[in-house]
Amino acid sequence: MDKLRRVLNGHEDEERGLTTQVLDSTSLSFGTRVKWFAVFFTLGIAFSILGSALLWVPGAGIKLFAVFYTLGNVAALTSTCFLMGPVKQLKKMFEPTRLIATVVMLLCLICTLCAVFWWQKKGLAFLFCILQFLAMTWYSISYIPFASDPSRRAHEQKRTNTDAIIKCFSSCLN
Repeated sequence: MDKLRRVLNGHEDEERGLTTQVLDSTSLSFGTRVKWFAVFFTLGIAFSILGSALLWVPGAGIKLFAVFYTLGNVAALTSTCFLMGPVKQLKKMFEPTRLIATVVMLLCLICTLCAVFWWQKKGLAFLFCILQFLAMTWYSISYIPFASDPSRRAHEQKRTNTDAIIKCFSSCLN
């Protein structure tokens, strides 16, 4: 309604910058964001499962596994961009509390593909897929609420993070 009033009064986006205009024109509704999150997250899971199934294909199995597993992780990572927006996602990814996890995760994604296509080392590709899984797990754990509070001391953070993970796994097993 405010946009309509501004247009009718002749104040058609004079006070707004180009960045604001672009962001407003490309914003998605909450329902659309959740739908695209679900699509990309499901696609990520499907790619990862498909990659795991293709591991047993003779010949090019490890290549297909590495590609689909990496695509699955990228799709799952992209899915969160729909929930919070790409700019906010990038800012959160490179916050000091998860900077190392982000860098390790991105390096593992790149190294997996390099090991398969350029270095052509199957064992190294499989190792990077395992490291990719661990890096994505570490990156995901860094999003546990209140587990990485910057106001806490380092040893308290580690203890809280560990406690949260242990509680999560124990509740799943019980």
